[in-house]
Amino acid sequence: MTQQRWQKLMEWPLVAASVAFLVAYSWEVLGDLEGRDAIAVESVIWATWALFVVDYLVRLFLAEHRGHWFFAHLFDLAVVVLPILRPLRLLRLVTILAVLQRTAGRAFRGRVVIYAAGASVLLVYLAALAVLDAERGHGGAIQTFPEALWWAFVTITTVGYGDYIPVTGTGQLVAVGVMVGGISLIGAVTATFASWIVEKVNEANEEDHAATKAHIDQVMAELREIKALVGRE
Repeated sequence: MTQQRWQKLMEWPLVAASVAFLVAYSWEVLGDLEGRDAIAVESVIWATWALFVVDYLVRLFLAEHRGHWFFAHLFDLAVVVLPILRPLRLLRLVTILAVLQRTAGRAFRGRVVIYAAGASVLLVYLAALAVLDAERGHGGAIQTFPEALWWAFVTITTVGYGDYIPVTGTGQLVAVGVMVGGISLIGAVTATFASWIVEKVNEANEEDHAATKAHIDQVMAELREIKALVGRE
């Protein structure tokens, strides 16, 4: 089996695993579960993690140049090492919207915008869950989900009011990830907007050039007609 066939075979199972993880992790954190419910949720989380591990190892095994593939797929390794990243696999679904674009440039730009929007929503939500899971019961200011959601939103936008601050090492690590992710998303959106402006300027220049050439051709045609009339006289 080739790597492409394996990826096609595992695409939807991995999406389903991402959804299962997102639901299970949300239930675990928001419900503050204990006992059998906590065990059941943890079982789902570990099962999804095992599926991602198997997928990563199989793709690494099937790769023609394993060393190059390893360094080119560090995000996939992060998904395996850091379970909180698994729901980002859901962003692959937005690639089907690319067929709605009319040109290659617009398809790429539309995909970037959709990825950035989807990643922003997922990052804010998951960061809120992660920081609440880390901070709850440790004496910090973040003790409820609305507080965690507010903290995640002001952090990803790089505002950082300072009214809610993580006090645990895990919470601070989540904060670093959110800040890096926020800066990266802002950079992606800015670059996409800049490419749109450049494309519009180029289109305007091409239209002006075409109009000028058409005007010159018209003038030359009129001159040839005048010359022909003068020659007859």
